[in-house]
Amino acid sequence: MTYSVQFGDLWPSIRVSLLSEQKYGALVNNFAAWDHAIAELEQLSARDFVNEAFSHWQLEPESGPPAAPAFWTYSPNIRCFTFARGDASRFPCARLGSMGVLDYYLMDAASLLPVLALGLQPGDTVLDLCAAPGGKTLAMLQTGCCRNLAANDISSSRTSRLQKVLHSYVPQDIRDGNRIRVTSWDGRKWGELEGDTYDRVLVDVPCTTDRHSLHEEENNIFQRSRKKERQMLPLLQVQLLAAGLLATKPGGYAVYSTCSLSHLQNEYVVQGTIELLANQYSIEVQIEDLTHFRKLFTDTFFFFPSCQVGELVIPNLVANFGPMYFCKLQRLT
Repeated sequence: MTYSVQFGDLWPSIRVSLLSEQKYGALVNNFAAWDHAIAELEQLSARDFVNEAFSHWQLEPESGPPAAPAFWTYSPNIRCFTFARGDASRFPCARLGSMGVLDYYLMDAASLLPVLALGLQPGDTVLDLCAAPGGKTLAMLQTGCCRNLAANDISSSRTSRLQKVLHSYVPQDIRDGNRIRVTSWDGRKWGELEGDTYDRVLVDVPCTTDRHSLHEEENNIFQRSRKKERQMLPLLQVQLLAAGLLATKPGGYAVYSTCSLSHLQNEYVVQGTIELLANQYSIEVQIEDLTHFRKLFTDTFFFFPSCQVGELVIPNLVANFGPMYFCKLQRLT
């Protein structure tokens, strides 16, 4: 009922897509024999949608460059292969390569967009505030930009899943060094714990996880018994985003993301957090324009055209990724 009002005539097709089998991408593991992995993925007729988008941008004469060169605007060194629109093929399970780690990580390709939008640069200190199960954390490590990466999740069981992902994909010398720190703290308190600390912060908050909620009955957040918890989600999301921005250095960037279609959990949370920081902390936050980002990836994803703040990828049977909402913010003061 809610989404039919929000999306109008688009909702029936979105709902059918959500109920259909989810489509995945294969994130190439740069810590493995990546050239061998790429050759295998290309033999499956999959394509690297990230580098394909950048190559298309460079060759497009009439599309003037965005405010900054593309390769410095987006997180570098990320390779993710997907099958073409309308191709519902599945990738085989990743195998243990010659480097002792798995060759690629299967994830919804739309989940990479917040990491790409974060724009990691060499030497950045990075915080992944709600990191488990670990796909986005792994993607940030692929960039080679993280001088230090703090990966946090309040749930110890989910943190265990994160540790397993890191163990399967990241060499031991990197895991055991001081580059990666895994914690199970309350993310809402991060502004008090480590304020003004990080160059880049990802705040991928707990949400209604709409696709999974349509497929799973057990412990479903839309059950009547979880109504109060569901109604409190936007407040939790505001608290987490506020903490993430307080942990960001002035001049640094944060990306807020969910896998929900709900504007109450998406743009309303962003707007509410900006007001909160201005009123209680006298901190000014600016929303970044991602129009050029949307144009780069429209060949792979369907973006909802009337999202007022940030970008929303909606599932479609032809390219059934998402949902994924993300908004990039710069802390000015």
